[in-house]
Amino acid sequence: MNDTPGWTSPGSAPSGGQDGSGVPRPAGPADVNGSTSQWSKDQPPAGRWSPPTDRTPPPGPGRNWGAPPPGAQWGRPPAAKPGVIPLRPLGMGEILDSAVKTLRAYWRTVLTITAAVAVLAQTAHTLVQRYLVPKTPALDPDATPAKELRQSLESARASLIGVGPDLLVTLVASTVSAALLAVVVSRAVLGRPITLGTAWREARPRLLPLLGLTLLLAALGAGIMLVGLLPGLLVGGAPGIVLAVLGGFGALILNVWLMVRFSLASPALMLERGSVVQSLTRSAKLVRGSWWRIFGITLLTQLLIFVFVMIIAIPFTIIGFVVDGEALSGLLSGSADSVGWPFLIVTGIGGVITSAVTYPISAGVTVLLYVDQRIRREALDLELIRAANRPDPVPGAETVGG
Repeated sequence: MNDTPGWTSPGSAPSGGQDGSGVPRPAGPADVNGSTSQWSKDQPPAGRWSPPTDRTPPPGPGRNWGAPPPGAQWGRPPAAKPGVIPLRPLGMGEILDSAVKTLRAYWRTVLTITAAVAVLAQTAHTLVQRYLVPKTPALDPDATPAKELRQSLESARASLIGVGPDLLVTLVASTVSAALLAVVVSRAVLGRPITLGTAWREARPRLLPLLGLTLLLAALGAGIMLVGLLPGLLVGGAPGIVLAVLGGFGALILNVWLMVRFSLASPALMLERGSVVQSLTRSAKLVRGSWWRIFGITLLTQLLIFVFVMIIAIPFTIIGFVVDGEALSGLLSGSADSVGWPFLIVTGIGGVITSAVTYPISAGVTVLLYVDQRIRREALDLELIRAANRPDPVPGAETVGG
């Protein structure tokens, strides 16, 4: 017996094997004067009606009867996909996969950007390691508390001299690559081609604001960490150590929360062309209610990048030790003078390879998270569909946030 509304088999016999004598039936048709029916008495018996043979009957109920076609849902057509992503809310796997698709589809532009930035950054890193990193001073185990404090400060100063310029170079390199790649990914979403010159012309006016945003976030994180550690450092001794650990842990949690909350400020600044404060506000608004989701996707991306970096860096480091026999002893002793050029060049090549691949993946995930959040909250997919259907006669006329 078919209970599905909207479709029933005509002339079907009652279920249960009954002859239907007790089932009320409609009266036979009568003419307009109320007389008895003039229809022929030779009618087919009830329950033996058969459909015309020249027509295909509707499908009967089965396992997949009533189900939508694969990849679609009733009432919801497939999402438009002019570029690397379908214009609908994205899953975590789709975001990671689309970042890789962008690298493959625009590999000439992307690798030109990232390779150039990586070479400059790695060259600066190599020069810093070779000429600026001082030898770590040896600590005297029999030193007085005052001398021990002075030795600790000298050791910290030596570390900052080596790490500071390296961090600054990395910061500038990541800012430039993030700016250029944000433009590339925004065009990849629309399926539009883009050259290196076009990406540079669109990104160049936003480089200084983006650098200011990056420095502001770095200073904010460092300030929070300093505030968390300062009470323990001032107290000193065992209580000070406990206080410093607790304060540092709390500062770390706050920094992670702020990092995720403002993680979409960079693409917002590049694509919406607002100010630094407006970009921070936009990021906080887009992340609100989705903090854990964005944190999980960002953490997974960084873990995958870390695994890839280790896969590339470990072989190059081993080769560097083989080529430069004194490098291992120099690194263990903390002497930069013992690390020769062969080791730095070999490891630098590995660093260029990893940076050229990881920069676009990281930047691509960030921009796609920004696009995904705007699709979920602001129906950006409708605007993107209209933008994708419009002609783009002027290079650089269409971007996600424009």
